[in-house]
Amino acid sequence: MKKEYRLIVKLCHSLLFITACLTSSVVFSQNPIVPPGVYIADPEAHVGKDGHLYVYGSLDESNGYWCSHRHFILSSLDLKTWNIETNAFSSKGKNDEVPYTNELLFAPDCVTKGDSSYLYYCMPSGTFTEGVAAASSPLGPFENGTHLKGVYQIDPAVLLDDDGQAYFYWGQTAPKVAKLKPNMREIDTTTITNCLAGNYEDNYFNEGASIRKIGKLYYLIYAYGGRHNTRYQCTSLAYATSTSPMGPFQFRGVIIDNYGSNPVIENNHGSIQKFNGQWYVFYHRPSAGLKQFRKACIEPIKIEKDGSIREVEMSSQGASGPLPANMQIQAEWACQMSGNVRSQDFQSDNLWFGKLANLKNGDTAVYKYIQFGKATKNFVCKTLGGHGNGSVQVWVNDGRKKRMVADCEIKAYNKEDSYQIVSATLNESVEGKQAVTLLFKGFSEMPLDFDWFYFY
Repeated sequence: MKKEYRLIVKLCHSLLFITACLTSSVVFSQNPIVPPGVYIADPEAHVGKDGHLYVYGSLDESNGYWCSHRHFILSSLDLKTWNIETNAFSSKGKNDEVPYTNELLFAPDCVTKGDSSYLYYCMPSGTFTEGVAAASSPLGPFENGTHLKGVYQIDPAVLLDDDGQAYFYWGQTAPKVAKLKPNMREIDTTTITNCLAGNYEDNYFNEGASIRKIGKLYYLIYAYGGRHNTRYQCTSLAYATSTSPMGPFQFRGVIIDNYGSNPVIENNHGSIQKFNGQWYVFYHRPSAGLKQFRKACIEPIKIEKDGSIREVEMSSQGASGPLPANMQIQAEWACQMSGNVRSQDFQSDNLWFGKLANLKNGDTAVYKYIQFGKATKNFVCKTLGGHGNGSVQVWVNDGRKKRMVADCEIKAYNKEDSYQIVSATLNESVEGKQAVTLLFKGFSEMPLDFDWFYFY
């Protein structure tokens, strides 16, 4: 089953939002790229022969464990409008194509060779850790899952090189590589090699291998454990390069770090991919104040002439430019948060929505970036349910100066099934591209849930 969604931009020109919003056909990208209620993590992106970008990943469905028994696939032609294929592959229940076990499905990868696409999946079982299924389409449905023998750790990555030889990468702590046989369902166990140079302290490889070839260099992308409190808090994606697909790969640096996107963070996992002439990094952020419920995101990157990749920051805008200030900016698009706040999805009338939940005094939410026009004078926001007295301070930063431009009072409200729309006049003009930080003050009696905001 395919589900299509896109962001419908609302350009708001009045405090009377319900009656004075104009719906535009303009579509913008944003992070996360998945809609509320869908949690796709470990994004592995590839461009198909049809020009679509396909994103394969694990599907979080519980707050008690990683992943699920299903794989969904995202696809897009513009990184703004996305399709979700929900009938791609399963290891249990409906459309079960793994006859030998009912284990959860962890991070996958996919490669197309000839007329067939091969989905490489992995499981937490030490016996049946890796497997492969095939389909006539990169969207699946993938069928006939078979055990990939000789592999005993998780996180597959596959490269089909220019000469037709395919390589298979996997592992935790120390990544391994082996040549795939021409049938794409077996590895040549005589070629298994530890492919990353040095010891753990030289490269901090944790898991999550992803492989690309750019020019004459091979890039190994992985979850990096060398930046924060412990080796197991792998919030960064790092890369290493080699002139051979078998390695040894030399550590080069960090591409992106999802630290600060959620109160609880344990891992990151992703890939890089060129699409329509631009390189991007695909990664995930957790949500709901948990280490699960992870959501795929995108940021543009640049491959330098020497093969290096400069580290990029997380953003709200994602693949395209800054979000218009007069657009209804969803609260859960915050790219950085501090304090008790967390992004959280919820259902109302059988529809899924997102919000920032449980905001308390001193919590912050950051949005990068927002484009302001010359006539911007007001700030408008929507709160959800009951909450105590407080305010939202609006801070902007153009890279030269950070300043507070509004302090929007939010009075206590006790109707749990309703909402408030409140506004404030900006105390000075704001123009151009800005990072916007919302600082929440008060709400000591009852925390705040926050839905959206815009400027006009």
